[in-house]
Amino acid sequence: MAEVVILGAGFSGQTAALYLKKELGHEHDVTVISPWPRFTYIPSLVWVGIGRMAPEKTMFELAPMYQSHGIHFLQAWAREIHPDEQYVLTEDKAGNRQKVPYDYLINATGPHLNFEGTPGLGPDQGTTHSICNIHHAKLARDAYLEMVQRMEKGDRVKILVGTGHGTATCQGAALEYITNIHNDLVKRGLRDKAKIMWISNEPKLGDLGVGGITARKHGYIMDSETFARSLFAEQEIYYQVQTAVTHVEKGKVYWENYEGEQGETEYDFAMLIPQFQGTKIKYIDKDGQDITAKMTNPGGFMLVDGNYGKNPTELTADDWPGTYQSPLYKNLFAAGIAFAPPGPISKPYVNRNGVQITASPPRTGMASGIIGRVAAENVIDLIRGKEPSHHESMAEMPGACIASIGKSLWDGSAASIVMYPVVPDYKRYPEYGRDLDVSVMEIGLAGAWIKRTLHTLFLYKMKGNPGWSLIPE
Repeated sequence: MAEVVILGAGFSGQTAALYLKKELGHEHDVTVISPWPRFTYIPSLVWVGIGRMAPEKTMFELAPMYQSHGIHFLQAWAREIHPDEQYVLTEDKAGNRQKVPYDYLINATGPHLNFEGTPGLGPDQGTTHSICNIHHAKLARDAYLEMVQRMEKGDRVKILVGTGHGTATCQGAALEYITNIHNDLVKRGLRDKAKIMWISNEPKLGDLGVGGITARKHGYIMDSETFARSLFAEQEIYYQVQTAVTHVEKGKVYWENYEGEQGETEYDFAMLIPQFQGTKIKYIDKDGQDITAKMTNPGGFMLVDGNYGKNPTELTADDWPGTYQSPLYKNLFAAGIAFAPPGPISKPYVNRNGVQITASPPRTGMASGIIGRVAAENVIDLIRGKEPSHHESMAEMPGACIASIGKSLWDGSAASIVMYPVVPDYKRYPEYGRDLDVSVMEIGLAGAWIKRTLHTLFLYKMKGNPGWSLIPE
């Protein structure tokens, strides 16, 4: 009997656990370790953050769900991985430590939200907000609704949304949030009371950390920069890209841009996505030596089967990992945010002051679920005495983003964006790096229905309800 341990219960971890148990049945044990007792559907936190969806509608309890599927669950933090001795050292809320043995391990821990990477950033500092987890989304909601009350009394306010670090990712989530704020204020009759501003480390508007998107419609070629500019012009959103937020004070952010110019922007309410790093887990060898530097990149993300160390400008589609297997320990895998990308997808940039202003590659949502499935399938191969046979790099998978512009199914809207592949492949698609017959950019009411449908479908799937595996990642 094999012991399979999964660290994390987000999209990647949950997907991996369900596929493993479905294929392995009762012959092998599957254990999920997570410090959080609930699964949260992160894409819907954009609605929680403006008070348009109750938090409980985005979550469900993990323990009863796992019990019904015969999956073991341990609510604790993973503090150390001992790959030679094959166990994880965990710590629960009471400080109790436990060794959890494994034969195979999938690290799907998600990100460490590195607010400390930008001095003064974050809700703990009483300055900016985040919608990266349910706690932060509720804090953002409360602060936003307080600001709405000020506006109802006649105050004019400045709202700032975007990225809070030069190497932050998840620009798509920030884009959803800023357009939802616009739509919400229009509904409340308060839009004229707010100056809404976008600040981002993207090399151009609409880049979204994927080098921008190009699509063909009715024989015409359009790009995401034009798409985003049109949207922001329609919604009267001011924007500033090619910018790294360097530190924050209450009511003011300081920044540097590509040219090395320094400036400041005042705000009354700000939601800025922090830098993502790997979860703080140590790797310890059989001699008790800390080998974390061998197992992860400097950001703390686990090294897998990618081609690391190349100049970012020389990276190709072939350099991206596809099996998500550690090159040092063949029974270790990483999925979702936890794996180390070989470099950025967007154009890297360091200004004359040495400040890196480079959008990091997104590895959440659809990609995260796909990678969780691939890692699980490769573990199943190993258990059955085969070499990992499943390979799907981000240069081989599609990416889809339904960016909500308003929650209502009657007069809401959403930008529906599909790209294939996520990482451009200029060998297969020399002109644009992507298949323009698959890539799509649309905006309208249909997208609002799709967004709300995905919320229901993925919560259904993540609960492992009957027919869950028929719903694609």
